[in-house]
Amino acid sequence: MRYLPHTDTDRKAMLDAIGVASIDDLFTDVPEAARLDGLIDLPTKQGELQVERAMAAMSNQNVSASSVPFFVGAGAYKHHIPATVDHLIQRSEFLTAYTPYQPEISQGTLQTLFEFQTQVAQLTGMDVANASMYDGSTACAEAVMMAARVTKRDKAVMAGTVHPHYVEASKTLAKYSSVSIEVTEPELDSLDKVIAAIDENTACVVVQTPDIFGQLHDLREISRIAHEKGALVIAAFTEVVALGLTEAPGAMGADIAVGEGQSIGVGLNFGGPYVGLFASKDDRRFIRQMPGRLAGETVDADGRRGFVLTLSTREQHIRRDKATSNICTNSGLCALAFTIHMTLLGEKGFRQMAQLSHENACALADALDTVEGVDVVNDAFFNEFAVRLPGNAAEIVEKLAKVGVLGGVPASRLYPGQFEDILLVAATEVNTEADIEIFAKALGGVL
Repeated sequence: MRYLPHTDTDRKAMLDAIGVASIDDLFTDVPEAARLDGLIDLPTKQGELQVERAMAAMSNQNVSASSVPFFVGAGAYKHHIPATVDHLIQRSEFLTAYTPYQPEISQGTLQTLFEFQTQVAQLTGMDVANASMYDGSTACAEAVMMAARVTKRDKAVMAGTVHPHYVEASKTLAKYSSVSIEVTEPELDSLDKVIAAIDENTACVVVQTPDIFGQLHDLREISRIAHEKGALVIAAFTEVVALGLTEAPGAMGADIAVGEGQSIGVGLNFGGPYVGLFASKDDRRFIRQMPGRLAGETVDADGRRGFVLTLSTREQHIRRDKATSNICTNSGLCALAFTIHMTLLGEKGFRQMAQLSHENACALADALDTVEGVDVVNDAFFNEFAVRLPGNAAEIVEKLAKVGVLGGVPASRLYPGQFEDILLVAATEVNTEADIEIFAKALGGVL
């Protein structure tokens, strides 16, 4: 039964009240190319049993990440998540908790957010972290807008090797502001073009390490040059586990660190929900302009330790153009999963996890390098790298999938019309020697 309670008379009254002639007039801002022309190609009605069968048949066409050798990365990574994480986040006091407006009844929620912030600050080498963003791309976009507010400049320079989804999210957010975004041509081995684009009008420069091709970058020089010209440095990352072995952004002179926290505590989940990480140096200008929520530590009237939302509330963030940010919520449950997993690991476990991921990636690179016609592009990497194939990478990936190997992400999927022979592959601690052997053998067979 269709639930459409409004009659034609009801709809006409509502349209008259807002001053439009038809429902279609409400969608004038949506480009014609993005609108549906007629009904979706689906059966108009079916029973529950028929719908269940149809959906099951479609889902069975998917190949899950756990069912075959899996080497896909490019912003979403398969790591082992202990069962404890899922068990704890499903406790009712966590699963059903709402925004902690009233600290007197929200101490548990506020404390978990505070612990999350502490972990993110330590990982990134920063002083202050917020209580999460939607994902890495929105964290990056918000950092660009924050830098523009802090510096009172309107130009952002983004390296072409920053994840294209992060670039597009930043462009979307900047579209209706005065901020212009300049994206350099992607280079596999250099940041020279990024450095050349920094001038006295630059609010910030955004660099990713490891970048989308897995290349590692020392940000000290670019930080020095940017700071000399009054620009902020935003260090982005898509694989938070890399921080278990690589130098923290804060130690390399970055002002703001943003990235994706999905690898810790949060499964692949068909692409979401994820958890965006956002941290900065301890600068009053930064803290006042930081988007989203900030949980702080205090003491109550009796001197007991307590936690509160600091500086701003949700109401500040729903004032549209006057708001610091229009992200007026956070990925609270995913942030909790992150915190639980990180707590279970501890520093030693986290570093071991990173070490295993790196070692497996090195083994994978060695194995693929023996396949005739395949060349590993990277000089250095953490757990993800690019390989050059003797053919179209997108077509080769499809052939690999047909023989039961999910072999990576074609770079041309992220850069349409470019890098058509480049394949991005990733390994984590879950990949076995057998997985790597199967991948190399399958790739050789396909080629």
